[in-house]
Amino acid sequence: MLPWVNWHILIASLLLDLGSCCDYSESTCGARSPGDIVIGVLSPCHAKVETLHKRIQPERFNCTEFDLRSFVRSLAIIHTIDTINDSGFLPGIHLGYVICDTCSDASKAIQSTVHMLSINDTMSIQCDLIERPLVKAIIGARYSEVSIAVARLLGLNMVPQISTTSSAATLDDKIRFPSFLRTIPSDVHQTQALAQLMKHFEWNWVGVVSGDDEYGRVALQSFLKDAQDVHVCAAFHEVLPHYLGHSDSEQRIQEVAEQIQSSKAQVVLLILKQELVEKLFEVMIRKGISRTWIASDSWSMSRRLATMKGINMIGDIFGLRFISGQNPGFKQFLKNLTPGPGAVNRFIEEYKDLRFGCSPEVQKHRDCLNSKPAAQCPLPDSLKLKSEFACKLPDPQKANDDFLTHAVDLSMAYSEKVAAWSIAHALRALLKCNHSICSGERHLPPWKLLQELKKINFTLDKRQFFFDEYGNFASGYDLINWVRRRDGRYFEVIGEYNVMKSVVAINATSIEWGTPNKTIPESKCSESCPPGTSKKISMIYCCYNCSECEEGTYTNVSNLQNCLICPNGTWSLRGWSECQPRTETYFRWNEPFAISLLVVTGIGFMLLLCVLIIFLYGRQSVVFKVAGGKLCYVMMAGLVVSFGAVVLFVGRPNDHICRFRQTMYGLGFTLTVSCVLVKAFRTFLAFLMDRNQQHMLNKFYKPPAIIICGTAIQGLICLFWLIFDSPKLEERIKRQTMDIELQCNEGSNWGFGIMLSYIALLAAICFILALKGRKVPQRFNETGYIIFSMIIYLFVWICFIPIYVTKIQQRSVVQASAIVVCNFGIIFCHFLPKCYMLLCKKKKDLSRQAYLNSVRIFSITSMNKVLPDISFDSGEGSLDTVISSHNSVMTINSADSGAVTLDFPTAADSALQKVNKSSNTGIFPSPQIRQRARTKSL
Repeated sequence: MLPWVNWHILIASLLLDLGSCCDYSESTCGARSPGDIVIGVLSPCHAKVETLHKRIQPERFNCTEFDLRSFVRSLAIIHTIDTINDSGFLPGIHLGYVICDTCSDASKAIQSTVHMLSINDTMSIQCDLIERPLVKAIIGARYSEVSIAVARLLGLNMVPQISTTSSAATLDDKIRFPSFLRTIPSDVHQTQALAQLMKHFEWNWVGVVSGDDEYGRVALQSFLKDAQDVHVCAAFHEVLPHYLGHSDSEQRIQEVAEQIQSSKAQVVLLILKQELVEKLFEVMIRKGISRTWIASDSWSMSRRLATMKGINMIGDIFGLRFISGQNPGFKQFLKNLTPGPGAVNRFIEEYKDLRFGCSPEVQKHRDCLNSKPAAQCPLPDSLKLKSEFACKLPDPQKANDDFLTHAVDLSMAYSEKVAAWSIAHALRALLKCNHSICSGERHLPPWKLLQELKKINFTLDKRQFFFDEYGNFASGYDLINWVRRRDGRYFEVIGEYNVMKSVVAINATSIEWGTPNKTIPESKCSESCPPGTSKKISMIYCCYNCSECEEGTYTNVSNLQNCLICPNGTWSLRGWSECQPRTETYFRWNEPFAISLLVVTGIGFMLLLCVLIIFLYGRQSVVFKVAGGKLCYVMMAGLVVSFGAVVLFVGRPNDHICRFRQTMYGLGFTLTVSCVLVKAFRTFLAFLMDRNQQHMLNKFYKPPAIIICGTAIQGLICLFWLIFDSPKLEERIKRQTMDIELQCNEGSNWGFGIMLSYIALLAAICFILALKGRKVPQRFNETGYIIFSMIIYLFVWICFIPIYVTKIQQRSVVQASAIVVCNFGIIFCHFLPKCYMLLCKKKKDLSRQAYLNSVRIFSITSMNKVLPDISFDSGEGSLDTVISSHNSVMTINSADSGAVTLDFPTAADSALQKVNKSSNTGIFPSPQIRQRARTKSL
């Protein structure tokens, strides 16, 4: 924008230009009609000024490219003024008009404006501005760039200016543009509507192409701000020269087309005038580029673009339309297009000449059609307005048709009707008009009309119109879709934008999309983040990566910034779109391994029952007494308790089950191992050769005390464990799963470890005692079974320790399996061999005499081999009678309690004497033999 001093210099130069050209009225203003009060109209009836960039001295502006839309808009003002005059709305007042061409150029518009302000009743040029010009108000201009320049000039004398299309937000500034008004909303609302439209269709990555004029720059900045507010980003923004004759115009259009083609953005906003859009679309059609185009108000209703060749190839087009309505009688006015009485209209003359006049080009084209196919005879742009009756009419100026009613959307000229009626209502109030006369002063200054315009509030076509504090009509926008048809596009209203509420309403079901699958096209920098993910924003807001929601969070809709936390104790896995209740996991009854474990446990119970029955049947036999006698019942009771603990490892645990199962196992298996310890200790004593050691250790052989004390110690360990840090139910929650693992926490690992270590200690003692007394008669040998059963136990629990430490979730299963294996180790080693002997061996082989014979043979054999490591099977258990005979090798006094007394007989002494004699003969030195015998015995 030029500073004030520059505008004064420009105006002065234009005045000098006017002064040097006395016959300038017809070339400057092409239409006029006299009246008591004259309304000026600035309309770009031509699209550009030819060779403007080569202008080096004051000279006439040569305007080219007749603009039908602007021409029709100016005709709408003429028709409205005629309607006001004919209606008697201003009694005794006849409104006139003067229409000047701006040629879409600000300099030309200023020249036309100066001419309007300086004319008198005879339309002659005056070179100074007067206080009370005949032109009291000006309607125009069309483009914001031109309106801004004109508003600077008109603001000097506060001449009211009403634009029907200039929407630049900068014109809201009443300090710089105090006399500017408009019948449309500001671009502040247009860019908001455009941003809301893009948001509605979720287009957040769009391209923008704007002009380098004031309108384009301001609209671009306003759109970028509004787009950012609704999270829409500009993939690129390109600028085209506003002046059509610019030397770089064609090159820049090619560059912009390449940018659009290479960009990922599928939606492009064009803030350009119609002529630039047409040139850009021609390149798009030639390159075969299809996008979704968003039209600014300057070209959103362009019939010329809607009917251009190949328009259906470039993609969907949407735009905004200002208030629209009907103008009764306007169509008939266009069909009988003639200037009114006393009026002059060079624009109508030019149009009819273009439409019906004859030219060499017309005849040349027709000759081509007569000799060649129509495809080989393209229609030049200069002939697009030509009627089929061109060159056939004697007087083109008297010809008419309905071409304009079809070529231009007449509803877009409704704003011109509203602008003219706004001036009429202000004049009616200012001139104090009633139904018969206007008594006010007609030669009024423009600034008074401006003040009255700001106050008007009238109804037209059942709509209320008034100017707000910024000089704008607070009307909204219609959302337009360019619908495809066979020969081009037609305009369909698909929604509206409410300026007061800043809300867009769209009937999306009425839109037939041009995409292959007939769905809404996507225009995003990044793909949509589906439910279960969230946006990870990069440097540009609209560009992001999709990151999966972490465990315990979710997103149930697309494109959320952050994942939501699961509510009410629910949970989700990584990347989930919903939260669900967790599932409790534990060692369930219906699991295959649990079923197998329970079946094996049941087999263990059945085996113990069978053993009990067999032992009751053979309770008087030596086998039963050697196996331990009534001690076997205690061992079986301990195994039953231990098997019972296995059942508690299956099913949903709780605090009580966690305590019971460990305590039951600890006490039950300790009871069993204590009984095994009694058997191992008795066997060790029975065949101990050193009578002094035997007598000393025999004092500690108290089976009831050993069993009770051994189990009681374990009971104290479990009691302290339960008191200080007992096992309890623990819910193990893992972030990576949906399971809540219910598992028993053993509390103090020290307590659990001491319990197992104590049983291991007893087992180790049993193992050592049995190992010392392993050389016993084989038929009644117990030491081998004791050794093997204790090895099984120790091996199983040594393997259990690393699994218990590392495999937390398998602890219950592994411990239950270990208990079952250890229990079966006792059953197979201590009970089943005795059952086999009771059921399958001959009775004579199981008699007491057979047992004594085996002991005698063992003793003699051991002496003859000089092997002093004697290990007699004492027959641990209870023998009710005392075996005493001269031929026997030992005397066994045994009660049910298990007490035993061993006396070596004469046969044993004789054997030892033989050994001594053998040593005296030199076979073995006697001291060495005795030393070895003692060592072996120990």
